Amino acid sequence: MRHLSIVAGAFSSGKTAVLEFIAYGLGAKRHPRHQEVLRKVRSCLLEVELSGEPHVIERSVGEPSKVAFVRRGTLDSRPASRAESRPIDPPGSLESLSSLLLRHCKLEGVQLREAPTNSESRTDPLSFRDLMWLAFLPNERVADKNFLFENDYIRKHKLRQVLDVAFGVHDDRAVELGQRIQELGGRLSRAKAELAAARAFVVEQAPTVLNGEPTPAVHERELADITSQLTELDRRAQAGTQFAAQLRHEHKEAAGASRRAAAVLRDCETQLQRLLPLRAQYADDLLKLGMLGEAQQLFDPLSVTTCPACLSRLSAPPTAADGRCSMCRHELTAWEGALTLGAVDTGSQHGESRVDVKAETRSTKARIKEITSYIDELGDSLAALKLQSENAALREEEAAAALDAATSPSVSPFLAARDDLHRRREQVLRQLEQAENSVKLREGLTKRADVVERHETDIARLREELAQLGDASQDRDRVIAKISSRYGELLRAWRYPKVSTPFIKTDLTPFVRGEPYQEASSGARTLLTLAWQLAVFEIAVEEGAAHPGFLMIDSPQKNLGHGGTLDAVIADAVAIGDFYQHLSRWLADRGSRAQLIVADNSPPPLVENDVVVRYSRNEDRPPYGLIEDETSVDEEADG
Repeated sequence: MRHLSIVAGAFSSGKTAVLEFIAYGLGAKRHPRHQEVLRKVRSCLLEVELSGEPHVIERSVGEPSKVAFVRRGTLDSRPASRAESRPIDPPGSLESLSSLLLRHCKLEGVQLREAPTNSESRTDPLSFRDLMWLAFLPNERVADKNFLFENDYIRKHKLRQVLDVAFGVHDDRAVELGQRIQELGGRLSRAKAELAAARAFVVEQAPTVLNGEPTPAVHERELADITSQLTELDRRAQAGTQFAAQLRHEHKEAAGASRRAAAVLRDCETQLQRLLPLRAQYADDLLKLGMLGEAQQLFDPLSVTTCPACLSRLSAPPTAADGRCSMCRHELTAWEGALTLGAVDTGSQHGESRVDVKAETRSTKARIKEITSYIDELGDSLAALKLQSENAALREEEAAAALDAATSPSVSPFLAARDDLHRRREQVLRQLEQAENSVKLREGLTKRADVVERHETDIARLREELAQLGDASQDRDRVIAKISSRYGELLRAWRYPKVSTPFIKTDLTPFVRGEPYQEASSGARTLLTLAWQLAVFEIAVEEGAAHPGFLMIDSPQKNLGHGGTLDAVIADAVAIGDFYQHLSRWLADRGSRAQLIVADNSPPPLVENDVVVRYSRNEDRPPYGLIEDETSVDEEADG
């Protein structure tokens, strides 16, 4: 673990977003919502150490998630356990993410009074988000005149309660410890009952679970071994039947000939099925043509061979003479210039052709003859095609039998061995499934046993703490005095101009030169708020207080040379190198108990080795920013 990690880079490149995503992973309600983040980021994964054991916390990005998933392990390693779902709200729930984090800070179950001076006041459970006030100094609180939430009465008093709780010096400590011991005693009883019920269920339903049966890894190795044997068996079987290559080739050709013969037979039968109805249709057409010829002879309305007046036979057919009909002397029009006599169709007067029944009859008879001849040819060849197809199928069967007879002595042992391996494989798969179910049951029992052990440990620790409890007011005065002394040491180490009587009042307000921090200039407030936050963090680590053990600081050079209004007096007097030099020196004495994460635009060269990433905001010098491929001018990753 790195004790000091610095995220450096230009403005609006994503430095603040890194710290905000860490806070989001620890239960914050919101995450950075810049457009490039919403376009490219799907989830936030944060690796943390809980009581010395690495865990990974995952929360989805987009709409702030209501659930976090926690698993043992690191980001780079295989998960050591299945992820557990932890709701974000309500933070006081036993299964919430806040309760999990507070448990490892030894603050699970702490209640904060809404009215600290009223012993009958309602209480709210401590949330890890409240504890983050001591672990995260965001940019907006640096040099702010409302640094201690003076404009919000409830948050101001809650901040004092959080600090008192972290150092174990809050009022009614004995009563609170007694209540926590009593509540944990109830949880312990319920956890023991659940553990006993779970063990009884396992003994009844799966008694082998508690007898140390083989783990899934054993069955997985056996399954891999069987798969390897099957592959080797197939290879040996193929090598042992190479001599039958000619027989396989003959069988392949016989099978192809059989398929082709069957296809020809099928085509012949299909053509017969289509031509028989066609011949019947032509025969029907021939019948209709005969009926048409007879009708024309019997019912011709224009056969004029007799005078309609005297019924005498005409010596000559009527003619058109001088534009008039020779019979009725009717004047003929242009299209009636010619008289039509004999058998005609109803359209003959308009120039349409008369149906030649005889020609159509001859043509239809010719087609019927051709179709009948082709059908007869197909019928004659059908029997030969059936015989040819049957012979081809028989030759295929003979080739297959010959191939089987030649290869069976060589293949049969392999088939028997393959069947045996497949039976073993199915058996191992069933055993693997049973082993995985057993692991789940054992994990459930282990989880319940861990809960019982944890409650017993917490109760013993609280009882010991209760026995050693002293006067809360005196303890609190001692803690505030230590924080105040460290506050003054920091200001002097940073060469704060004309520093005199620096101290922190009992209400946690930082003073210098006899004035509260709100009266100082913008650059001076930067140093005062940094000194307050660092003093609390350092004393908490040194005293072994219930603090998360890390501190995130955003923009420690605010008003000292980067962004905002530059405080020339303070900026000229204070060297930022003194700030980082103190951090390095203090962390070197703390071992592995503390971690600082700083987001700074331009840290000094003396901490160059502590810079974990530097965002350039220049496309020619990657990484451009937190989202490396987002280089639009609309990017606003931090303030």
